[in-house]
Amino acid sequence: MPKIRIAALILAAGSSSRMGTLKQLLPFKKTTILEETIENVKQADIDKIYCVLGAEASSIKPYLQKHSIDLVINSDYKEGLSSSIKCGIEGIQNEGFDAVLIALGDQPLIQTKFFNTLIKEFKSDQKKIVAADYNNSFGVPVVISNNYFSDLLKLKGDKGAKEFLNSQNHTIIGLKTENLFDIDTQKDYQKLIKRIEKT
Repeated sequence: MPKIRIAALILAAGSSSRMGTLKQLLPFKKTTILEETIENVKQADIDKIYCVLGAEASSIKPYLQKHSIDLVINSDYKEGLSSSIKCGIEGIQNEGFDAVLIALGDQPLIQTKFFNTLIKEFKSDQKKIVAADYNNSFGVPVVISNNYFSDLLKLKGDKGAKEFLNSQNHTIIGLKTENLFDIDTQKDYQKLIKRIEKT
């Protein structure tokens, strides 16, 4: 059987307006939030990593040079998360990948093991979309076949991806993890640090 080639698309283009500072570069463990996410994805069963940057891209780039990943710049990042997904898919759709793992750059608690669980489930049935289960609603991280790339290119707004995933009830598998923790505000960040200190 031919190898199933999967690209990873890490979305990190947001302006962190609710945080008040660039959350991608906030300290986390011995690194930053975004770099921790990259490291967790890097160890998963994927073939190539792309990271979508937008706001303050020039400030973030120097931190990512050592990670050997491809950077995609989304100049339309103000149009929401869907614009980053579209920008990323446009960048990889002609590279021969069978599927894409889409992850958020501000979920550093999601471990390699969960990414691999999503990938393994997808490989067992490539007609299915395999997504994180947010208590009966689906979201990222998600593994999606290239058959859906044209649908992803039609997404709009900040909730376009969620609307798309939750309209795929007959073709989606949801998997749970306790680490689906977004960091949008200073309060979220403090909760994250306290959680790490307890482990």
